[in-house]
Amino acid sequence: MIPALVALTLGGCSGKNDVAAPAAPATASSAPVSAASAPVAPVTVTTVRALRRDFPVLLKASGSVTPLASVEVKAQVTSVVTQVHFKEGQFVKAGDLLFTLDSRTDEANVAKARAQLAKDQAALADARRQFERAKQLLAQNFISQGALDSNQAQVDAQLATVAADQAAIDAARVALSFDRIVAKKSGRAGAVNVFPGSAVQANLTTLVTLTQLDPIAVAYSLPQRNLPGALSALQAGGAPVMATLPDGGGSYNGRLQFVDNAVDPNSGTVKVKAVFDNREGKLWPGAFVEVTQTAKTIKDAVVVPQAALIQGARGTVVYVVEEGKAVLKPVQLIDAQVNEAAVTGVKAGDAIVLDGRQNLRPGTPVVERAKAPAGDSTPKTKTAEP
Repeated sequence: MIPALVALTLGGCSGKNDVAAPAAPATASSAPVSAASAPVAPVTVTTVRALRRDFPVLLKASGSVTPLASVEVKAQVTSVVTQVHFKEGQFVKAGDLLFTLDSRTDEANVAKARAQLAKDQAALADARRQFERAKQLLAQNFISQGALDSNQAQVDAQLATVAADQAAIDAARVALSFDRIVAKKSGRAGAVNVFPGSAVQANLTTLVTLTQLDPIAVAYSLPQRNLPGALSALQAGGAPVMATLPDGGGSYNGRLQFVDNAVDPNSGTVKVKAVFDNREGKLWPGAFVEVTQTAKTIKDAVVVPQAALIQGARGTVVYVVEEGKAVLKPVQLIDAQVNEAAVTGVKAGDAIVLDGRQNLRPGTPVVERAKAPAGDSTPKTKTAEP
């Protein structure tokens, strides 16, 4: 009895009143619109033209200003300073007198050597007279040939003695010249370490340090991969180098002049130097500078703004406007510097999308934003011709 009751109940729930009415036939006005056939709204973009020109590849590094020559002036004799002929921080030229030392002993040695020379020159003159008499006596058969040869030997010995005396005078003069210390190179004098009356020891006491400031060098390091380019530039006269001082100290142009003969195995870099004119003395030894060097120049490169490049899963691409639509083109990046990039895959003159590329898809219609004329801040647009 219970199964029959269940069947009856289920049958009552499926009466005619629950049957759905047939749907009305669809009309053309009520049919859904296909997404593929819907018009795509144009996207407003800004474009720039790809340019063809030489593209310099720049390297940046931190460097320090270093003098081409820095000389520690020392006395070559042990003596006493009698006079200082310059001031600290003064620019001196090569040959300028810097210090005078006590020269009385050396002057006496020169006088003594000259007196000895005069004595030996008198003995030489007497030996020559004796030799002339001996020749006359030999002609008259009053002396033998051996006696004449002895006189000749005396003359030769006196000639050697006179030559030794002249050498002694030259040595005494050299010692006397050490009492006048002159600048061997032009440069700026540092702190003076001695004063009149100070005793100095030969080759030990540093009197002053002279530093060459014009021209001056900047030392920095380059990665090993840039060594071939640096060597090639060095053979061609040196690559252009720009040094920039911090805190708005200005930028200065120089040229690469030196590449070290070994790569540092710890850092993988090679030490180089660039030389700069420094007539105004703006580059000071020990100062830190930002160095920019032209490593090489890519001839006839196609240059686009670096901001126009899009990094995707399949590489680097750009959008190019062709016939009023956005066309996706793959490019290969050769090198990038600051805000520009040298690429292959596009041609010079192509309209590269710069702003608005994030809203583009391949084939999207675009509207190029026209550049406002000078003094007009009202934005204007123009529709790209299909």
